[in-house]
Amino acid sequence: MAEHEPRAGAVRLMLPRIHATDDRIGFHWLSPDGRPMRLAEVVSLPDAEADRWLPTHLEALDDVLIEVAGLFGEILGGGRRPRPEERDQLTDAYRAIDRLSAEYAEAQILTGLPDNVRAGQIVGTAALMSIRTRQSIGMMGPAPYDGVLDHPGPGVVGGKAGLHWVDESTRWRGARWLVVTDNGQRLPATLSMLLFDSSGVNKDASLTEHREALHSVSAAVIADDVEPMTASGAVDWLLFDWIMAHRESPDSGAVEIKSGQVSDAAMIVDAAAASAQVRARFDPGLLDLPIPTR
Repeated sequence: MAEHEPRAGAVRLMLPRIHATDDRIGFHWLSPDGRPMRLAEVVSLPDAEADRWLPTHLEALDDVLIEVAGLFGEILGGGRRPRPEERDQLTDAYRAIDRLSAEYAEAQILTGLPDNVRAGQIVGTAALMSIRTRQSIGMMGPAPYDGVLDHPGPGVVGGKAGLHWVDESTRWRGARWLVVTDNGQRLPATLSMLLFDSSGVNKDASLTEHREALHSVSAAVIADDVEPMTASGAVDWLLFDWIMAHRESPDSGAVEIKSGQVSDAAMIVDAAAASAQVRARFDPGLLDLPIPTR
């Protein structure tokens, strides 16, 4: 990847650059003298060009996602289970995606550059790919209410949909959309189902409620007193549920921010960083993850 190449006849400037290798998924930034650096360190250099380098980081992250999709698309799409010899590479893939997303979040907050829709779309796609990769190798925390819900039978189901908190006083345990039937059954629901497959749903109110829950859980899971596996499942579920309802098409992994609201982009970036941060407590491959705080 050739970044910041000088014009013909120009004086070659010593600038930070992206370094990638053919035998490893992902990339690192290198300092002008060749030392590995986090993006936050890069944009803190004298005469840093943060308004150029953050978009460069996003484009390179997008390239990584294309590479991972090309290598593992059948697995990520649920077409087959990974073979034993693929597990290490899948682990490297989600750790690289998480690190690069967290680096972006850290640098964006440090520089104070405004949130933007494209960042939310790329990091949202990265979060979806990380989640699907971790699902394939059993590295996901439990979704809220896992194992305690009823299962709908065939046909149309009647009931009242709502966002239910596992324990509203400990928000790091998360929340989930459920349909409660007239006979008291609690059935799993999703944001996509409410927006696209249900009648009588106030869609704007549902989106607002989901946003508020994702903001709240993202902030709660990075506290010191959470149970990390449960907390990671809580934030991952709400983020995954949002992303699945905001894809370009049902067959696409690319995330759209259809509202055009930069606040939705910031919400996605913050949630992805919070997910990676809480998982760093039990995943040794994420121990050196940057910790962004808005």
